[in-house]
Amino acid sequence: MYSDILLAVDLDDPDTHKKALETTVEYAQAFGSTLHVISVLPDFGLSMVGSFFPKDYEKQALEKGNQALHAFVKEHVPEGIKVQHILAHGTIYKEILHYAKQTNCDLIVMASTRPGLEDYLLGPNAARVVRHADCSVLVVRD
Repeated sequence: MYSDILLAVDLDDPDTHKKALETTVEYAQAFGSTLHVISVLPDFGLSMVGSFFPKDYEKQALEKGNQALHAFVKEHVPEGIKVQHILAHGTIYKEILHYAKQTNCDLIVMASTRPGLEDYLLGPNAARVVRHADCSVLVVRD
């Protein structure tokens, strides 16, 4: 049913995607899907903010993020599931939508934590992905 599944994870907060990960692994095993695991490092926003960090900070952050993503997949995704690692850099929801199109995913899976008043129902990134995705989106509550 789903040949390519994109799972969005926040490597800094592993508790938020435990159920989403379990659900995605079950789907990938059941359908023989390729699993595309994406984690997004937010950008600085304003170039002025970036000037407060060392010159090679962004490069080092991307290298560490890539290592952390590979370690995460190795620890949590069973052997036998075809996996593509994607470490993106930018605005979270935009990068998820971009890579969903680029990898031709037919399902995006992401977690959503309990909402605060400012983002009632879904978190702001989950809500934007649901609203703008060209494919099905499964939002899993932890």
